[in-house]
Amino acid sequence: MTDALELVGLADGDVEVEILPGVGARLHRVRAFGVEVLRTPDDPRTHLDQPWFWGSYPLVPWCNRLPAGPLSVAGRVVDLPPNFSDGTAIHGQVAVASWSQDGASSWTVRAGGDGWPWRYEARQTIELAADRLTLMLALTNRDETPMPAGLGIHPWFRDPLHIAIRAAAVHPSNLDPSRDPEPVRGDLDRREAGPLAVGVDAAWTDLAAPPVVLVWPRDGVHATVETSPTARYVVAARLAGVDATAVEPETHAPAGLRRLLNGEPGGLELLPPGETLSLAVSLRFERLET
Repeated sequence: MTDALELVGLADGDVEVEILPGVGARLHRVRAFGVEVLRTPDDPRTHLDQPWFWGSYPLVPWCNRLPAGPLSVAGRVVDLPPNFSDGTAIHGQVAVASWSQDGASSWTVRAGGDGWPWRYEARQTIELAADRLTLMLALTNRDETPMPAGLGIHPWFRDPLHIAIRAAAVHPSNLDPSRDPEPVRGDLDRREAGPLAVGVDAAWTDLAAPPVVLVWPRDGVHATVETSPTARYVVAARLAGVDATAVEPETHAPAGLRRLLNGEPGGLELLPPGETLSLAVSLRFERLET
C-alpha cells in the first residue's frame, strides 16, 4: 500500500472509523457495534478508480453538479473541467485530493486559484464519543473577493437500509432540478422509514429535527442523523447497480451556481474574504431490540 492509501483508524466505545487522508480525507469504513454501515471496498485503491460510489467524502467548495466550461460568476471566470460521465463538474475539487493532518483527528487542504479562480482552505474534523460519530467541515475563503461556497458530506450507506427523511418539500430530480421544491408525495414522501426506491435521486428541504433516521433492519442497528442549521438540504439517491444508498446533508440545493446567478432559492452563498462556512453532521448509533 502506498502512502497515498495509508489508513488512519479512530475508535471510541462502539464506533470505529478508518480515514484515507491521501484520498480526500474520506471515510473508508465506519463500524457501529461491529456492523459495517458504509459501502466499503475490499481494496482502498478502489476509491481512486471509482471515487464517487464508495465510503464517505467531503463536498467542497460545491455540492452536486456544476456546468463544465467557462462561466462568468461574481466578476471571475469559472472554467471547470468535467469529472463525471455526464460531462459535468461534480462534488467539488477535493474529494480525492491529499489532505494534511493538523490535529489528532483533523485534516486540511488548500485548493482553488485554477478553474475555480478563488483560493480557499477546507478543514475536516472527526469526533467520536461512545455511540456517536460527528463530522465537521469548515470552508474559508482565502481570496480577495467574495467566493461562491457550499459544503456537503456524501456517505454511501450499505443496503439493505431503511431511511426516513423528515422533510415537507423536495426537488424531485437532481439531474434536472426545479427552481422551487414541491410538497413531498408518493415515493418522495420519506417521513416514515423504509427502503428508498431504486432510481430516486432527489433533494429534500424544509427539514424537521432530526432530519434523517437510518435503520439497518438485518443488523439491528439504528442511527439518528443530526445536522447544524447550515444543512438546509438532504440529497438521497439509490442507483441501479450500487448496493448502497447515498444520504447527503448539504448547505445548498442542486444547480447551486445557476441558482446564485439567477437569484433562485437554495443557491451557493457568496462567502466574503476571510469568512468561513461550516457544516456539522452527527450520527448517534443505537442497538435495536430484536
